[in-house]
Amino acid sequence: MSTIAFTLMFAVWLMFGILGVPIQQELKLSDPQLAWVSAVAVLNGSLWRLPAGMLADRVGGRVVTVAMLLLTAIPCYLVAHAHSYGTLLLLAFLVGFAGNLFSVGVAWNSAWTPPQRQGFALGVFGAGNVGASVTKLMLVIFPTVLTATAGATYLGFIEGGWRLFPVVYSIALVTVALLILLLTPRHDRMAGAGKPVREMLAPLKQLRVWRFSLYYAAVFGAYVALSAWLPKYYVDNFDVSLHDAALLTATFIFPASLLRPVGGWFSDRLGARKVMYLTFGVMLLTTGVLMMPNGHLVISHPDGHTSEHLEWNLGVIPFAIIVFLLGCAMGIGKAAVYKHIPEYFPDNVGSVGGLVGMFGGLGGFVLPPLFAYTKQWSGFPSSTFFVLFLLTGICAVWMHLTVLRMHREHSPEIADHIERPEPVGATR
Repeated sequence: MSTIAFTLMFAVWLMFGILGVPIQQELKLSDPQLAWVSAVAVLNGSLWRLPAGMLADRVGGRVVTVAMLLLTAIPCYLVAHAHSYGTLLLLAFLVGFAGNLFSVGVAWNSAWTPPQRQGFALGVFGAGNVGASVTKLMLVIFPTVLTATAGATYLGFIEGGWRLFPVVYSIALVTVALLILLLTPRHDRMAGAGKPVREMLAPLKQLRVWRFSLYYAAVFGAYVALSAWLPKYYVDNFDVSLHDAALLTATFIFPASLLRPVGGWFSDRLGARKVMYLTFGVMLLTTGVLMMPNGHLVISHPDGHTSEHLEWNLGVIPFAIIVFLLGCAMGIGKAAVYKHIPEYFPDNVGSVGGLVGMFGGLGGFVLPPLFAYTKQWSGFPSSTFFVLFLLTGICAVWMHLTVLRMHREHSPEIADHIERPEPVGATR
């Protein structure tokens, strides 16, 4: 039930990524205005992850999940009645609250799952990221839903076109909230019940928590950013229709979401750090290829003539395949990052998971403007992937330096047990 709720909330959180195109046409928004609609939703879906996770630890994930579903349903429904940019911007911000359910679900699932299965359990829950593709797939399966219902009114107050989507989502939110009340155990488990707030926040002083946060910004923040950025990237650079762009983007979203259980399973058996090495390696390779701009080298010879060499032109199919591989790496890596948390901080999953999730979400807020500014500065659309290559490189170097430091500080005979959690008081 937590996975179903998270999938739905994720769909609501990122619905402006694909609905932005018809919204922009109807409300006559500029590109920057449209970008801010998505950005404020992502921002509000990140800011409250820390307190939401702590609250789930103290009062239980069940009641917090139900409350968040019902609270999100209100502004979601009102989006259907927004007729000005200011109103839409405010409601998009409020709807973005849906994104904070992630840290609640992490705390809730960790409380009910034994340590040896937490990687897989959190991976299954995190697969709810696939909600990012729900709106896109609805347009793929029903390509005429926007045009066929535009201008129509149902039941006297429900408008057609893009406004139909937030109404359907709001009904679904209330329905899932009721199902959780009926189907999940009334007596919940609360890892942080009665624990002082200061004690819950104590682990945040450790450097490793912030290192995990940066990892998550690379594997999840970049995922959120690309989920919203890729449809326009396909349309602008490969001259495809919005329908095809939505379908191509789904080939990135699905592996980046559905492979989280696989990443959790690998992390349970191989160790999270080994899986992170694989993740960063694949991400560096794929973004390194994707960041290369189309073109060729022009050589000026001494006799005055020129020649062209090493022509590079990445077509839409090879591009989509490489982006698919990038999504696979992100999906596995997201689970590996969160496998660390219950191992190192079993009594503070809500607060630590909330902070890590907050920074991951903020990565989804910060990265799209970086994509736009680097494109404006360089003139290359592929600079999007240079930003991701640089971020991934920083994470990989930091992680490897940490591993080398641990090797130096410990005797060689424990090298194979480097995944073993250290005492909570350690600050490495």
